Amino acid sequence: MAVIFENELKRGLQNGKIMSTYILFGDDSYLITHYENLIISKTCGKDNDFDLQKFERNVDLQAIYDALNQFSMLGGRKCVILTDYDFESAQTEDFDRLVSLLSDNYEFSTFVLKFDGIEFDSKRSARAKKLISAAEKGLGCAVSLNHRENGDLIKMLVNGAKKRGTALDTNTARYMLEICGADINTLTRELEKLCFFVSGGEITKKTVDDVCVKSVEASVYEYVKKIISCDYYSAVKILNDLLYMRFEPMIILYTAASAFVDMARVNAGKKVKRPINEIAVDFSYKGKEFVLERAANNLRKFNDKKLILCMDEILMADSRLKSFSADEKFVLEEMTIRLIYIITNGDILDKA
Repeated sequence: MAVIFENELKRGLQNGKIMSTYILFGDDSYLITHYENLIISKTCGKDNDFDLQKFERNVDLQAIYDALNQFSMLGGRKCVILTDYDFESAQTEDFDRLVSLLSDNYEFSTFVLKFDGIEFDSKRSARAKKLISAAEKGLGCAVSLNHRENGDLIKMLVNGAKKRGTALDTNTARYMLEICGADINTLTRELEKLCFFVSGGEITKKTVDDVCVKSVEASVYEYVKKIISCDYYSAVKILNDLLYMRFEPMIILYTAASAFVDMARVNAGKKVKRPINEIAVDFSYKGKEFVLERAANNLRKFNDKKLILCMDEILMADSRLKSFSADEKFVLEEMTIRLIYIITNGDILDKA
């Protein structure tokens, strides 16, 4: 009962190896759609709509059986896609039928069972495990398509820029991840904009700042950065901009809180003399070591007391935002003042 990953799927498709059945699942919608389209292209061709049939959710599985057992209109191979079939809630008879469909080895068809909006827990769900076993029995595979590691994303950006006749070095690509986030759809879109903007030139950090739309995380980090540098006016301006753009106050708070959590984790690691790379393993920051390096830099302005007091203020703001009568803007602005006071004076504002 094996689950394969993107590299193995990609290598197989590049080598012309088309399996009878595929189960596509994971937390990256872009990759799921990308490989669905690639399987379609390799199976029945890019423009061959005759041999492609798509079904969604709780379709009658008899329709899937019929589609898989029909001959190709053009004498090639058919591709049948079933998206987000609710196998966990399906009647036993229907689930067993789905298992049977995955177990068959189709000579002239490929069956793709895709999960994009429904969870497919390959580790804990007994039914999911049974579907994986069925696909393997039918000479197919289950493919976990999760978000790529930062190193893979950086490589993707550098190579993508090169294909478009544009220069992008790894440091700038890494900075682009910090600014835009790790969503592949967003990164691809922003890379297209950058390449068009420089028209065959070089993409620099300044270009990224000028052209790219910042992710929520990057925008909130700028807000936190101004708090840590005790620049109240700039911090409040960024906060007001975020609220004007209708970012959820709780998202702003949680993202800001994560920066302080990062510092707390680095602080805990430093106390037992663990380097950043080991702290990254301890707290699952693999591929995101730059987050901890940033936290270590910010930590220079803190001692244990300041860090604890700041976390207390964030928890207090969290509690107040969750009350129905709270003025969300006021709560976040007051938290900003109180955090800056702690960083500057080492104590809470109430004791002033």
